[in-house]
Amino acid sequence: MSKFNSSQNIGEIVVKFPKAAEIFKENRIDFCCGGNKPLSEAIKELGLDEDKIINEINSQYEQYETSAEDKDWTTAPLDELVEHILNKHHAYLWDEMPKIAKLSMTILKVHGEHHPELSKVHKLFRTVQMELEEHLTKEETLQYPAINKFLETNSKGDLEKAVNIIDELEQEHTNAGDILRELRAITKDYIIPDDVCGTFELTYQKLHEMESDLFQHIHLENNILFPRLRALL
Repeated sequence: MSKFNSSQNIGEIVVKFPKAAEIFKENRIDFCCGGNKPLSEAIKELGLDEDKIINEINSQYEQYETSAEDKDWTTAPLDELVEHILNKHHAYLWDEMPKIAKLSMTILKVHGEHHPELSKVHKLFRTVQMELEEHLTKEETLQYPAINKFLETNSKGDLEKAVNIIDELEQEHTNAGDILRELRAITKDYIIPDDVCGTFELTYQKLHEMESDLFQHIHLENNILFPRLRALL
């Protein structure tokens, strides 16, 4: 198996070796919105040990065996990739975001006096929730139907509809990623204080899970779906 090096783009590494995403998450390396950046640049910005990161990626890659869970989305039919994003990631967000909104309001009311950061947590979450609801709707009503229609008709016009919206969607991905990073900073990496209840812990757990799912979601679009669409023009 080939080895990875720091001159490769972050997204390129995750496309070839999906489990590298876990290493990047542990080290706060942005593999979704920042996927088009060379790994060496991110390592330098974060003050990380380059040899340690590269050795860990390559060591795990040597032991890596492709599983059904790690399907090669770079070659799968486009409609299958879109269906996967819808069923796994869009469905997750539509289901979980209202629950997290209620939880964040609950812990703000109960613990806000002693944890003033919860006001900011709630505000940031509501902002990203509203932005993501608009974003998901845009993909589901504009881009994805255009992709499916193109696959049926092979019409350049349908393909252009799917491609012309990509810059806008990528910017929205960046905006969501920025808010998630701010949430992580405010919550001190979702550390649970000693003086809080189970609902507080559940809220932080769900915020953390949403971050992880959204990063995978954005990776599939920014690093795989969008480049594949652009290459068809």
